[in-house]
Amino acid sequence: MGEGGGGRRHHLTLESGEHLLHLYAYKSNSLRTGLFYILSILTLGLFRLVLHWKQKWHIRFRATRSTFAFADFVYIVDDHNVEEFHPIKTTRRTFHGPPLLVPHEDGSMREVDEVRWFVYRKLVYIWVEKVKKIVDLDDERDGHWVTPGDVISQCPSHVFHDVIKTGTGFNDHEVSQRLATYGLNSIEIKLRPIPMLLFMEVISPFYIFQIFSVTVWYNDEYCYYASVIVIMSICSIIMDVLQTRGQEKRLRAMVHSSSEVEVLRNGGIITQIDSEKLVPGDILLIPPHGCLLHCDAVLMNGTVIVNESMLTGESVPVTKVALTEDVREEKHFCIEKHSKHVLFCGTQVLQTRYYRGQKVKAVVLRTGFSTMKGQLVRSIMYPKPVDFRFTKDLFKFVGFLGCISGCGFIYTIIIMCLRGSSLRRVIIRALDIITITVPPALPAAMSVGIINAQLRLKKKKIYCISPSTINTCGAINVVCFDKTGTLTEDGLDFHLLRGVVPPRGASKPIFTTESSHMDRTQLPLEGELVNAIATCHSLTRINGVLHGDPLDLVLFQKTGWILEEAGPDGTDHDETEMYDMVQPTVVKPPAHNSKGGCEEYSVIRQFTFSSSLQRMSVIVFDPSKDSHAMTLYCKGAPEMVESLCDPATIPADYFAVVNEYAQHGFRLIAVARRSLNINFSKAVKVARDKVECQLELLGVVAMENRIKPVTLGVINQLNRARIRTVMVTGDNLLTAMSVARECGIIRPNKRAFLIEHIPGEVDPRGRTKIVVKQSVSSSGDILDDDPILLKTGADIELGKLIQSSYHLAISGPTFAVITHEYPDVLSSLVCVCDVFARMAPDQKQQLVNGLQEVGYTVAMCGDGANDCAALKAAHAGISLSDAEASIAAPFTSKVADIRCVPTVISEGRAALVTSFGIFKYMAGYSLTQFVTVMLLYYISNILTDGQFMYIDMFLITLLAVLFGNTSAYDKLCPTPPPTRLLSVASICSVLGQLAIMGGTQLMVFLLTTKQPWFVPYNAPRGAEAEDKRSMQGTAVFYVSVFQYITLVVVYSKGPPYRNTLFSNRPFCASIVFATLFSLVIILWSPPWLLDFMGNMDLPSAEFRCLLVLYASINAVVSFLYEKVFVERFILDYMERLARRRRCEAEYTEELHSKASGPLYERILSRIGAEPSWLIPRLSNCN
Repeated sequence: MGEGGGGRRHHLTLESGEHLLHLYAYKSNSLRTGLFYILSILTLGLFRLVLHWKQKWHIRFRATRSTFAFADFVYIVDDHNVEEFHPIKTTRRTFHGPPLLVPHEDGSMREVDEVRWFVYRKLVYIWVEKVKKIVDLDDERDGHWVTPGDVISQCPSHVFHDVIKTGTGFNDHEVSQRLATYGLNSIEIKLRPIPMLLFMEVISPFYIFQIFSVTVWYNDEYCYYASVIVIMSICSIIMDVLQTRGQEKRLRAMVHSSSEVEVLRNGGIITQIDSEKLVPGDILLIPPHGCLLHCDAVLMNGTVIVNESMLTGESVPVTKVALTEDVREEKHFCIEKHSKHVLFCGTQVLQTRYYRGQKVKAVVLRTGFSTMKGQLVRSIMYPKPVDFRFTKDLFKFVGFLGCISGCGFIYTIIIMCLRGSSLRRVIIRALDIITITVPPALPAAMSVGIINAQLRLKKKKIYCISPSTINTCGAINVVCFDKTGTLTEDGLDFHLLRGVVPPRGASKPIFTTESSHMDRTQLPLEGELVNAIATCHSLTRINGVLHGDPLDLVLFQKTGWILEEAGPDGTDHDETEMYDMVQPTVVKPPAHNSKGGCEEYSVIRQFTFSSSLQRMSVIVFDPSKDSHAMTLYCKGAPEMVESLCDPATIPADYFAVVNEYAQHGFRLIAVARRSLNINFSKAVKVARDKVECQLELLGVVAMENRIKPVTLGVINQLNRARIRTVMVTGDNLLTAMSVARECGIIRPNKRAFLIEHIPGEVDPRGRTKIVVKQSVSSSGDILDDDPILLKTGADIELGKLIQSSYHLAISGPTFAVITHEYPDVLSSLVCVCDVFARMAPDQKQQLVNGLQEVGYTVAMCGDGANDCAALKAAHAGISLSDAEASIAAPFTSKVADIRCVPTVISEGRAALVTSFGIFKYMAGYSLTQFVTVMLLYYISNILTDGQFMYIDMFLITLLAVLFGNTSAYDKLCPTPPPTRLLSVASICSVLGQLAIMGGTQLMVFLLTTKQPWFVPYNAPRGAEAEDKRSMQGTAVFYVSVFQYITLVVVYSKGPPYRNTLFSNRPFCASIVFATLFSLVIILWSPPWLLDFMGNMDLPSAEFRCLLVLYASINAVVSFLYEKVFVERFILDYMERLARRRRCEAEYTEELHSKASGPLYERILSRIGAEPSWLIPRLSNCN
């Protein structure tokens, strides 16, 4: 590397998969490093511990800013602000050793003398010389960081064909060099030693604070409760370690695999090696009877049928085809674009279709953690952090409690020094305030609601692999649904077909009448439409059973035809038939539908279905005809097939017929043909775009896709709860809109509009023209039949037609145009558009990300491979799968319909409200006890060990554990629960209760001193032994125990998010028992109980009854304050007023202000005030 460019920069930005990484260069400093070790030793590791918690402080203390040319460390911040730093290592060529290799983007390997590298989340990043993935750098850069797997997977497509043509494979020397570059082909999850897991668990801030707390308590001789906390903490640590160990073992067992594989090495010799020794560029031989793939590889010949369910959840076998010669000229190989040619690691090969006498070959593309399986494993090991405001507010509130404890700390030191206490007692009492104000049991108590919600979900066959996501579900305000298999039934039922009568002379093509039978005698062209349906599919026999796309299966079974596949021991073929020809699939009509003789059709070539192309095709040969007479059959989306057909073969009412069926919810498939005059050799080599043109339309097939029985009820339930529902599907736009109206996503009383782009037409700024069309009548359930709108696509004046309540719908191609050419419109569009059709998998993910960017909390529910990216991107992904857990989503429902969605949301709301309640309860308990201790510190007194034990162990622990047992309410409320812990309502609640509890205690404290029988407390002097019993302490204790019970009742919320308090019988029983036992302690306490708890005998029964009265009045005031002032006034009135003020703010001034509320609220407010918002935005945005 030279002196300029990237080598001179301190900061680089790197795109790594789905993440954007910020890299900062640092160079080690000997003086700082030495000081680091000295301070770590002098502070007994405390300084090192703090730097362990804060990685940025660590790297900045030990190292200085540098450039990547000289850096020893790289500090990395990902797009979720997760920080890590790693050493940069250098591997140098030995004196007599071979040169080191680094991959180049042209597919070659370049020899170098040294390689600089670091490891980040299981991937090795190396420094190479040409920048391709660095963002926002000038052209003087001289290098960048990249993974070797990324480089080789983006090489030119011809590289793979060149490898096969050479056919010799690597020699041992080349293999060893590549292993040094790429590493072993192993996805290994190393089990961390148990001592390391224990150590990492113990040094978490939570347990460090617990160690601090119990140390203070033991020094204060508060041994019982300290011992209980120690025992509970040890059990918790052991359980956490065992759970972590079990997860590591399960993940390791799931992902780690290796076996013997065959490759071509050392001059083309077939060699058996361990799969861990595979390197990119190896020629891998795929066995005919199936195997488990251990790498990503590009298929170069033959056909391979694989099961990708482990990666995608898609149970339908997928057919992979060889990389064709027509992609040789492509500059870069793109895995997303050419996925039909890629065999992914972790998938099961079910069957191969191979050249007779030859091996099916694939070129190894990626190995180890760079593979598709490796990326999924990394996403499990390093999940996206839960970006939830509640969690952030929680830490801020704990900081607030810490500030209060700091005030108490100073007060304690001053007051006890003035009272002449010993230094040890001053320190112990001051530190004790911290353990009181910030309760060590808080994190454990906060998990109660989540654990109970997870158990309840499991009983309903909803499995959660990310419990921290449950609280997030309580804030969900938009749910995206896939259509097929999620809202509708998995399978499609054949409804009817309509053939096309070809033009003859002056006549034009017309549709035939509807037919519910596939009778060739009743169709034009001798029933060639049926021939196309019987041959144009990707079905295959595995162990004698037909497998493939459910739609293909339904249609093929409807034809009644027979499918036969030649086996490996099939009949002999002459030399020309063996030239580059896979043994063909043969289909035959049933005897009653045959034209006579031995009628059969051989499928010579298959162009597999592609979501981007929206079609599939086959080349078919009829042996009864000339060997050069072949036919191409094509089926796919009506719009796509129409664009490939000769216009002379398209009926004039084609789109009217298509729209008529689509608007009634049918899925339309168009079928076309083309006669080809080519031989076998050309048929298997011809480029797809050369034959998929000038087609002749044969007809359309209508498939019925019924919505699931529970769909309408669930969508209505979500609509009533004001949770927005969005359909995201790959199906036809009009079909999607019809299903959306049928299931309630589009309301019957609202109009809907389509947003479309006009290919080839641009506006004055050179952008593709966007138009808006009315699609749904205002009062009916079907699409508007106005021929001007549907046939000619006339634009509509938005200012007249779009009112305050309407729906928008858009297709994937138009969504892509808006994303790239109208980015300023995108944020508004995602707020009001409810139907997204023809969406590719990456567009589904873009939509979810777009919703999150405007402030929505998003759930995604789907069941297929196309949903994986969106499921992972959403705040709460819910996968409908038979498996107990899917790695694609945090939630998996074994019941394959959407009834799980309101269940997850309601449990999330219950868990969120429980977390709010338990936190406010624990904060209230701490502050109440803080007031008690502050009052007693004034007289140099403190609660006795027995009193602390009764409060901490019996009252607080018992009630906190049972607090979360209250189940979720069975209905979804239109008003979501609060998600901000630092809201005005929450702060007023905690501080108001503090004032009520503190005022009551102060009154009791002062009232006790006025009693005629009162005996003042004698504070110990110096190191004198301390007697903690006092009349004031006893009186305040008696009242405070009822205050803790009052707090738990006040904060235990019921409907509309949780069931009533009385439904939680163990909790109610514990409250009743605690109340009765506390009454016994106050009103009638035997001597042994007085001695055990350290209470002094208050001689006046009337005074003790007065204390109960004070506690009762305190309970009533607390309850009224929470219900009337906090919930009614602040929550209902003040926050509604604040939201209205936010929405009235000017969009242009406050659109990007975080302080003015969620962005989507302001967008919707602006759109509501400006009905024709889309036209000026499309006209003015840059």
